[in-house]
This record gives sequence, C-alpha cells and structure tokens, in this order.
Amino acid sequence: MTDPLLASLRVAGSGLEAQSTRLRIVSENIANARTTGDTPGADPYRRKTITFGSELDRVTGAETVEVRKLGVDQGDFIEEYDPGNPAADERGIVKMPNVNILIEMGDMRESNRTYEANLQTIKQTREMISATIALLRASQ
Repeated sequence: MTDPLLASLRVAGSGLEAQSTRLRIVSENIANARTTGDTPGADPYRRKTITFGSELDRVTGAETVEVRKLGVDQGDFIEEYDPGNPAADERGIVKMPNVNILIEMGDMRESNRTYEANLQTIKQTREMISATIALLRASQ
C-alpha cells in the first residue's frame, strides 16, 4: 500500500513541473510576438503550443501530469502594411507572428494560478507529514 501523502507530493510536483514548462512556452510566445522573418516575405515566428497528458506513477499508483507534446500553432499569420520594414514584400506587407498577446496573458495567468495551487498543496502536505511525525514522537 502506498502512502497517500507521498502520492499527493508526487502529483503536485508533476503539476509544478508541467506548469513551469507552460510558463516558459508562454514567455517565448510573448517575447517573439513581433518577431518577423529575416527577408522579405519570409515566415515569422510561429506560436508554440503545449499539450499535457496523464501518466501513472508506478511507485504511488497516482495519476500525475506530464508534458505530452510541444508543438507549433499552424494558424494563419497576421499581415500588416509596413513598407519600411525589412521583412516587407513588394506590396509592403509584413507577415507577423500568429501570437495573440491577450490569449498568452490569459494562459500565463491560468498557469501561474495552477502553479500556486500545486505549491500550496505541497506546503499543506508537508505540514501534515510534520504533524504526523510530531504525534508519533509524542506517543513514544
């Protein structure tokens, strides 16, 4: 039989790792939201995506979260008229990344809150383990 407190720590720890990766991906998207191609008509930065999946932790028997796949958003690029831009084509159109800052900020906020919830779970579990140890010591 596995310890439910240990299982809680593993589940929350996997959530921290997954959300940390998600925050990195969102940060890359925001940082490259205006990154165009190097030459006229070249494709700009493509928004990165992340997919999660569940994984059975064989030690505890708990379902943990893992990063299943990192990908790119195949959505259309945004076209802007900017004839002075070095990446502009012969019509003055520049292909801009398919990054929507509002979506990225929403993803960042959700990821941040999920990270904080997992961190709080770890803190509470550690307190319960400490309380259990204190009770066991007191009963001896």
